[in-house]
Amino acid sequence: MQAPTESEATRVSPDGNLDRTLRPLPPFRNRHQPLIGAGVIIAAFLLGLLAKKPETFALYMGTGLALGYILTRSRFGFAGGVKRIYMTGEGSLSKALLLTFAIAAIVTAGIHWAAVQDGAVAAWNAGRGDKVIPGTQVILEIGLPLILGGVIFGAGMIMAGGCASGTLADLGEGAVRVLFSLPFFILGSIPGHWLRAVMTDSPVGTGVRVYLPDHLGYSGAVIATLLGLMGLWILVRRYEQYRKREGYYQVEQWDADERYIPQEDTGKPFRFFSARTYHHLMVTRWDFRTGGILLAFMFLFILITTKKSWGVTSAFTVWAVAFLDLFGVHITHPSFASINASAAGGLLNHSGSVRDVGIIFGSACALLLAGRFRLDTKFSKVDAFTYAVGGLFMGIGARLAGGCNIGALFSGIGNLSLSGWVFGVALFAGGILALKFFHGRINLVGPERHTLPPNYPPVPSVEETSGAKDVPASKGTSA
Repeated sequence: MQAPTESEATRVSPDGNLDRTLRPLPPFRNRHQPLIGAGVIIAAFLLGLLAKKPETFALYMGTGLALGYILTRSRFGFAGGVKRIYMTGEGSLSKALLLTFAIAAIVTAGIHWAAVQDGAVAAWNAGRGDKVIPGTQVILEIGLPLILGGVIFGAGMIMAGGCASGTLADLGEGAVRVLFSLPFFILGSIPGHWLRAVMTDSPVGTGVRVYLPDHLGYSGAVIATLLGLMGLWILVRRYEQYRKREGYYQVEQWDADERYIPQEDTGKPFRFFSARTYHHLMVTRWDFRTGGILLAFMFLFILITTKKSWGVTSAFTVWAVAFLDLFGVHITHPSFASINASAAGGLLNHSGSVRDVGIIFGSACALLLAGRFRLDTKFSKVDAFTYAVGGLFMGIGARLAGGCNIGALFSGIGNLSLSGWVFGVALFAGGILALKFFHGRINLVGPERHTLPPNYPPVPSVEETSGAKDVPASKGTSA
């Protein structure tokens, strides 16, 4: 299919972010980028020829490519579930996250139940030769490491501008700030992993695992999880209504290139090989709900194909150890034994690393295929320093807690563990504290609670925000 070349007039539907005016099909400027995107996909799989098991490499690389593509095509971010609603009062991303968790939990319960009927046991109870319930490896102990790590990680993701999966996706999208946050994220995973090992071996780090089906049965665990998610959905709705009454509710306005453009009503026959079709298939932005549903599907795909749940940051520790090995620095602490073995085996043979790199490539391809890839270099030296510290916080916090927004939160709740809920509360607390502290101090956070940062997309007029009051010029970002 060729990239679009013509300009066509059409009406933009309400799904096109509230713009109903007659407008032309956006011009496709960077026509060489789709070819580069296709080349990136081919090159990503060709790397598998260097791996010991090319078929395993292809599975994890393909999964990563899909994850990255979905994250970028829908602008989906787990950190945004806290940051976005705090800054704008608009909770579509937060509600999409709750839907994602609900789908994952319902289907995972069936997978777990079937595994138990086949004689599988939870990972922490499994001995040599025992079958393991898929995903129970991420059911973490609830204790000080989990809570403290969650708070630190939550603060770090606000400072750095994204969580673990978001950082990888941002790198693929061309966000140069990630070159400051990601290296420190990776290096910070070493002290975080060491600190977790030290704390869990001491009385202060002792915790308890709560696998909900052990106490409520599988049906009860699903019902309890759905009730919890429904309660959060109600809170999000009420907060949105509060912000509207308060007069500070802002809706993001999509770029013209991202909007859905329906079929012309001029009687012209449908043409598959056309600029309009290419725009629908490769350019139009997916809404958060679509992204959330697709991510839930990928979560389940990973669980079924690998017998383990989705995680991101454990690979960062392997990267850090491999990097230090290049300079003759070897970590001999017993808790790093398996990590040292993974690093020695080569990163192309480490499944988690392959999937994480795939996320970067997938995000890049989402923009390249749409002809919208560009580098973002808009930040100051102070911002760069804050990104680096935020990355360090995320590395320490994620490994101290035992996971990030994916491994501890999403996989925790999705695998019916109470630890996911506890981590979520700690994460939220850390995120809100950072948002309050960094008002006006970095370019990713607005000057006040009701304001948007300078790089945030413009907002539509007051009539388009469903009755919300206008934002005063002194407290709002101009369109």
